[in-house]
Amino acid sequence: MSETLSADDPYARTAQVYPKLPAELIARVGAYGAEELIRPGQTLFHRGDRRADFFLVVEGEVAITRMGRDGGEETLTVHRAGQFTGELDHVSARAVLVTATAQSDGRVIRVLNRDVSHMMASEPDLGEILMRAFILRRMGFLHHGQGGIVLVGPANHADTLRLERFAVRNGYPLRLVDSGADHEALAWMEQYGFSLRDLPAVITPDRAVLLNPATAALADRLGLTERFDPEEVFDVAVVGAGPAGLSAATYAASEGLRTVILEGVAPGGQAGMSSKIENYLGFPTGISGQALAGRAQVQAQKFGARVAVSRMVVGLDCDQHPYRLRLEDGQSVRAKAIVVASGARYRKLDAPRYNQFEGQGIHYAATAMEAQLCGGQNVVVVGGGNSAGQAAMFLSRTSGHVHLLVRGEGLAATMSDYLIQRIQQSPRITLHPHSEVTALRGEALLRQVGWTDRRSGVESVIDSPALFVMIGAEPNTEWLNGCIALDDKGFVLTGAQARASSAYETERPGVFAVGDVRAGSVKRVAAGVGEGSVAVPAIHHYLENLDHSRRDGAS
Repeated sequence: MSETLSADDPYARTAQVYPKLPAELIARVGAYGAEELIRPGQTLFHRGDRRADFFLVVEGEVAITRMGRDGGEETLTVHRAGQFTGELDHVSARAVLVTATAQSDGRVIRVLNRDVSHMMASEPDLGEILMRAFILRRMGFLHHGQGGIVLVGPANHADTLRLERFAVRNGYPLRLVDSGADHEALAWMEQYGFSLRDLPAVITPDRAVLLNPATAALADRLGLTERFDPEEVFDVAVVGAGPAGLSAATYAASEGLRTVILEGVAPGGQAGMSSKIENYLGFPTGISGQALAGRAQVQAQKFGARVAVSRMVVGLDCDQHPYRLRLEDGQSVRAKAIVVASGARYRKLDAPRYNQFEGQGIHYAATAMEAQLCGGQNVVVVGGGNSAGQAAMFLSRTSGHVHLLVRGEGLAATMSDYLIQRIQQSPRITLHPHSEVTALRGEALLRQVGWTDRRSGVESVIDSPALFVMIGAEPNTEWLNGCIALDDKGFVLTGAQARASSAYETERPGVFAVGDVRAGSVKRVAAGVGEGSVAVPAIHHYLENLDHSRRDGAS
C-alpha cells in the first residue's frame, strides 16, 4: 500500500500484518504440510470457500484479491517468499473473504485447513506470529470496510440497525451507505437495480443483492453459519457465547475436548454490548465488550472449537445420551456433555408505545454505533447498575446531555463507586432519582422522552432520539424443556441446590450451567469467565466416568 497510513490503521503495522518467516520457521511449517508447485493464474482458494487451506510461499508470488466496485478483482496485497496467506476465517469454518491466485511460477507449502489449529497450538512461537497477522488483517478489513458487505439504507431504521449490528458484533467487514444522507446511495441503487422502497439492501462480497434479508438468511449467504452431521458427537456443546460460554469452550478445546459453541446472535452476550469494561482484570485502560468477546472467540477457535452463530437452540432432548440439542432451523447437535451458558435477555420498560419504538430509538446497548445516531443530542439512560453507568459515561462524550433515570433514591446500592464518582463529577450527566419513563413520542422514530418523579408527580419531557434501557435481564432457559430444575425466577439450579456433586453441574448428569443463567451467580464478566473455566475439570471427570461405565458395561 503506497498511501500514507494513519497511526490507528492496522495496515501501518506492516511487519506484523505481512511478516516474512525465516528459514527455520519455514522448515517447521513444512512438517505440517506438503510442498507444491504453482503456475501463473492458478487459484489457491476462492472467495466464499469454507475451510480454505493455508499456503506459505517458498518461491514466487501469490496475489490476494477481493471484488472491486466495478465487479473486477482488486488486489489487496501480494505475498512473496516467506509470507503466508490467511486471516481469521482460516481458523474457523466461515467463508473466506478473499481469493488467492498465483502470479508466477513458484512453490508453496500447503497446510490443510484441518491441520492449521494443530500447527499453531504445537508451535506456539509460530502460532503467535500467525495469529497476530490474522487478527491484524481482519482489523484492516474492518477499518477500511474491505472484503465485506455494503449496507444501503437509512442509518436510523430498525432493519438497517439490525443488519449493521449483526455484522459488527460478528466482526464482519461492513460499509454503511446512509440513504438519508449519502448521495452515493443513488449510485448503488442504480448499479444494482433496487429502489428506496427495497431498503435496507445488502450487497455481498460476490455482489449478490439481498433486500432487507432476515438475519439468518444474511448469515447463511455470508457463510457465517455451520452445517452439522446429525450423527456427529461432540464431547462438549456450549450453548451461548457470552464470557462464561467462551471461557468454558476455550478451556475445553485447549484440553483436547471436541467442542462446539452454539450462539443465536453473536459472541459476547450482554457483555458484548458494553461500550467499555474498566474493572476486568488485566485491562487497566478498559476494553469494549465486543473486543473482549472477539478475542475470546478467536482464542477458542485457535484451539479447535467450532463456533456456530445465528441459530438459536430451541430444545434439549435429555432422555437420550448423547444429549441432542435442537436448533431453530431443524438441525440437531449431539454431545456427551452440555454447558448451559445461554445468559439472559434484556428486560423491557412498561411504557406507552414502547414496542413501536424498539429499534427506532430504544436501545439496549451503548456502543459507537448507537452513539453516532444521537451525537450532539440529549439522550436518556434508564438503570442503576454498572451497565447503565458505563453507558452514561460513554454517551456523555458525544451527546448533548445524558439524563440518567433510576427508580430508587440513588446509585450507591447498585453501582460501583468509581462510576458513581464519575457521574457525580460530570457536568454532562444529570441523575433523576425516583423517576420512571411515562411518555414516548414520535412518528416513525422516537423524538421525545418523558418521565415522572414519583415523589412530586412532576413530569419532564425533553427532545431526545434515544432511550437506553438497562434495567437487568431475565434468564434464557425456555429451551431447556423442563429437563433440569430452575428456581422460581427461571435460573438454573446447580451444585447443592440441585443435589449435584459439582458446583456447576445440574441435577442432570453431564449438564452444567455457568454465568448469568445460573442461580446464585455473580453477574460480573470476571465471574462468568471463572465459572466457565472451573466447570471444565468437572466435565473431564464426568466424561472419564462415562467412559469407565461403558467399558465396564462392555466387559
